[in-house]
Formats: sequence, C-alpha cells, structure tokens
Amino acid sequence: MIRIILPFMFVVSGLWAWNLAAGPGAASPWSVYDQSLLLSGWLAIALMSLAMMLALRPAWLERPLGGLDQIYHTHKWAGILAVVFAAAHWLIEMGDDVIESIFGEAGGHEQHYSGFIDTMRDAAEEVGEFAIYLLFAMLLITLWRKFPYKYWRYLHRAMPALYLLLAFHAAWLTPLQWWQQPVGVLMAILLTGGSLASVLSLTGRVGRRRQVQGSITAINTPARDITEVTCHLGSAWRGHRAGQFALVTFNTTEGAHPFTIASADQEDGSVTFLIKSLGDFTRNLSHKIRVGQTVKVEGPYGRFDFNRRNRKSHQIWIAGGIGVTPFLAWLEAIDSNTAPSPEADLHYCTRNADQDPMVQRLRTLCRDFHGINLQIHDSARGESLSAEKLAADGRLSTKAEVWFCGPAGLGQAIKKGLRAGPLRLSRFHKEVFQFR
Repeated sequence: MIRIILPFMFVVSGLWAWNLAAGPGAASPWSVYDQSLLLSGWLAIALMSLAMMLALRPAWLERPLGGLDQIYHTHKWAGILAVVFAAAHWLIEMGDDVIESIFGEAGGHEQHYSGFIDTMRDAAEEVGEFAIYLLFAMLLITLWRKFPYKYWRYLHRAMPALYLLLAFHAAWLTPLQWWQQPVGVLMAILLTGGSLASVLSLTGRVGRRRQVQGSITAINTPARDITEVTCHLGSAWRGHRAGQFALVTFNTTEGAHPFTIASADQEDGSVTFLIKSLGDFTRNLSHKIRVGQTVKVEGPYGRFDFNRRNRKSHQIWIAGGIGVTPFLAWLEAIDSNTAPSPEADLHYCTRNADQDPMVQRLRTLCRDFHGINLQIHDSARGESLSAEKLAADGRLSTKAEVWFCGPAGLGQAIKKGLRAGPLRLSRFHKEVFQFR
C-alpha cells in the first residue's frame, strides 16, 4: 500500500508545486488560502480517481503489486486518504470568513467569469458541497464494522455515482491555467480514468471477463463452523494455482465473497472451498445452499503461490484456523506434481486438535513428504506459537521466508517478533482479506 500511495502523492504534489513555482511569486494570506484549497482538493480527487481505477480489479497489476488483496488494500486506503483530504478541503473552504475577518477582503485574488462558465462553476460548487457530505457519511458507515455487509455493499456500489459528481466539481473549479500545465494533463488522465471506471462499475462490468458460472456438486461439514463446498465450473474455468482465491457468489442478494481455493487444479473445472462461519451469511451456510445450485465464481486471483518461494531461504509456513486452506491446496499440488517436494516447517495453530478435522488431513497429506516438518500447536493444551519459538529452532541457520495465513493479530505479533529477534527474516508474506 505504502509503496504505491506515497509515490503517487509525491508526484501529484510535485506537479502542483511545479505549477506554483511557475506562477507569480507574491505571497499573501489569500494566496496561501487559495493554494491550500487547490492542493487539498487536488489530492482528494487524485486519490479518489486512483481508488476508482483500482476497483476494476485489474489482474495485470497483481504481479507488480503482489496480488488482488494488495490492490484492494491500496484501493481502501486511497479512498480513506481521499476523504481525509476532502475534509481538509471542506474545512479550508469554510475558513474564508475567518481569514477575511483577520486580513480583510480578498481583493483581486479571485478570478471572475461570466456566462456559461460562471453558471457551471456555481453548479459545480453546489454539487461538490452536496457530494462531500455523502462522502463523509459513507466513510463513517464503512469504518463502523457492525454495519451489516449485505447493506454496506449496496451503499458502496453508489460510490461511482458519487465520484462522478466530485469529478464534475473538480473539473469545473480547476483554474483554467492548470489545463495548460503538466498538472492539468495528469488531472485530465485521472478524471478520465476514474470516470470510465465509474461507468464500468455502475453498469456491472467489473470482473465480468473472469466470471464463470457453474454448479455445486458436493457440500460437507467437516466441523461445526466449517462448510466444504465443491463446485464444477466446466471448461470455462481457466484453471488456478494452489493458494489462489476467488470471489464466489452463492446468492445475488448477498453478493460475492472472497474464499481461498482449498484444492489443487485437477484440470477438470472443479474447485473446492473451505468456508468458516464468520458472518451472517456464512453462518450455517450448508443450510442455505444445496447441491445442484448455480454458483458464480470470479477469478482466480492472488499471489499466495509456493512456486514463488525463495528456494535459498528456509521455508516456514504458518496456518491459523481456516488459514490452513491454501496450504492444503499446496500439499495437494505437490502430491500431483512430479517435481521434488520443498523442505519447510509447517506450523498449524488450532484451538482444539482433538476435534479439528484439519489436523488429520494435514497429517495424511504430509505423511509422504519427508521434507515437510508438520508441527501442531494446540491452544487447548497451552501450545501457542510465537516468534520466540520459531527463532529458537536450531535448524534455522539460514535466512527464513515466512508464508502466513490466519488471524491478523497472530500474524502481526509473529512478524513483529521475528523482525526484532535474532532470526534472519528475508520475507514475510501474507494476504489481506479485510477488503472492507
């Protein structure tokens, strides 16, 4: 996220500064006010344009950005920062009376227009004020985790329309001289890209080329809070790599949810998902779906692929709860591959090993792979995994590469501990599934 947004903001701010340096050099309270208003608004609409374009789920960006999860994480924070700068823009706009009371009237700092342009600028101001209040409300609802996803999803789908209103506001209130400068060229590109992305989103065309319809062929409940769903997608499914995920729609009202694919690609159009009960829809999922039901799957996405591992680094694979899903697919893929299996320490963290069906499944899959050292950490017996335990392993004499999939808190604690400890960590790879 940082490696994309910070350089982007640097370029956006740099072009504003270049344009400022080329203008009149005289500084006054009102000129500072004007430039602060322009910069905050410019950053807001630029970041919002970036967020809209990333929302198209561009698969070609997965390699440079590290996967669709990272694209959506960047999309999320670009949107949040856009609202922050929009709030600053609004506050600065509201502060003109204060500046006037201290420094007097604006004098000739404002440009005057007439006719059609003046009418459109007035309309743009009114539209912008209306849209920014809606933007603030949307951010509050998004950050309020208790607001149901199924309702938030429909509100979030209105964001493209809101963007178009703000793009209209930005285009008409941008100083005319900007359009003759590099900053204006970049603004035109961003507004055009953001507007096209908004239209594609409003017409339901996002991800359509990667969507495949199929049917549910099997439903199992290996544990009380886990549903295993196997789908047949036919020849239209382009195949997948072990560890990737897909956006699955069982119910059009509920919409698509990201689930990791729990099976290796058998080249027969079948995919299996292990789905944990984490929300209203996934709770008792086996009672809400049925064999033969139509399902829509979009993907595959993601870069959680063991073929991308650093073969010079010691491999540490850590799974927590339902985070074992990609590793099950990895082990299946190794089993069906003639290439020699990798050497790795596979740590599985569970709340109760005696009642966890994944423990036996892992043991069965790892039985024939002498290079994979499976370790079960049962919290019911006080066997928690920590960075200290990993670093204390005497076998870790070389650099270690960690692949983690599990609870975010556990991942952050282990990553922080490993970076602060004696273990030489070359990479810590984890996916960010908290799209909202």
